[in-house]
Amino acid sequence: MNARVEKLRQKLEEPLLVTTPANVRYLTGFVSSNASLVLDEERVRLFSDFRYAEAARDVPDVEFVETRRETVEHLAELLSGTFGFESTHVTYRNYEILRAGGLDLVPRVGLIEELRAVKDEDELEKIRRAAAVTDQAYARLAEERFVGRSERELAWRMNELLHELGADEPAFETIVAAGANGARPHADPGDRVIEQGTTIVIDAGAALDGYCSDCTRTFATGDLPEELRRAYDVCLEAQLKGVGAARSGVDAKQADAAAREVIDAAGFGENFGHGLGHGVGIDVHEAPRVAPTSADTLAANNVVTIEPGIYLEGIGGIRIEDLVVVTDREPELLSSFPKELTVVS
Repeated sequence: MNARVEKLRQKLEEPLLVTTPANVRYLTGFVSSNASLVLDEERVRLFSDFRYAEAARDVPDVEFVETRRETVEHLAELLSGTFGFESTHVTYRNYEILRAGGLDLVPRVGLIEELRAVKDEDELEKIRRAAAVTDQAYARLAEERFVGRSERELAWRMNELLHELGADEPAFETIVAAGANGARPHADPGDRVIEQGTTIVIDAGAALDGYCSDCTRTFATGDLPEELRRAYDVCLEAQLKGVGAARSGVDAKQADAAAREVIDAAGFGENFGHGLGHGVGIDVHEAPRVAPTSADTLAANNVVTIEPGIYLEGIGGIRIEDLVVVTDREPELLSSFPKELTVVS
């Protein structure tokens, strides 16, 4: 049986029903929109419907059970007894279906996510490759014309570059936010035409072999207004402080504080309203959280973003984001495209 399953078994107090697709993939390598696992002390059972049956039968070290398309309803008929379940994923309707079938359900939170937070070498290599594709895409995009193109056009071009450079797909919806739109941390690219003398926030990542990357850079189209230029310098200083603080054994909220203190001291505290970062792996947002309210402690082989931002309503935004591997010493920086302000035409 694979090492991930054995580590999970050591944490279980009862058999566990796994229904989160990313967690099924992590434990078995099986990719499906409709699959569940049941783990107990002796075996791992994989449940899915006819559409995935052939692939499921090829998964090593599991017992495959073909179900109807309504997998949860079928599970309620096939299983009996007490099971832990992923309470952050199972809907109330599915909970009721399982309970009506006679299952005694015990809510469990984060059992697999805690394992996923610490990457093994194979996972790290996949994330490194995804990050390298993202860096290359930024380098190619920076050579192109920005002024006169729409946010939507530039986002589409970034996605094209990710594909051309080997990504399976973008890791998430690419963000391109120009001018005042950049003051929205999760802005949607629209028809806004990029003008001279402003910033463009671009947040993009590649998905490759099942793992994600995540990187944000802020570009300038010529000279910036004084407040926006100062905000960039402050954000860069904060980002460097945050990267330096991301070490094994450090409370995640302390890493956040290292960057946030720089922004607060410069008078931009109210303009940085989100956490410093998050874990990245199979999902682009996973454990650990790097934020003022986080209860996580950073550990070696966590992969996290460090992404402070300063958002000036009606003027523009700045965000600088690197992907890093936490170690006992200096973090391994996976994002290599320059962080110093890049001026594009």
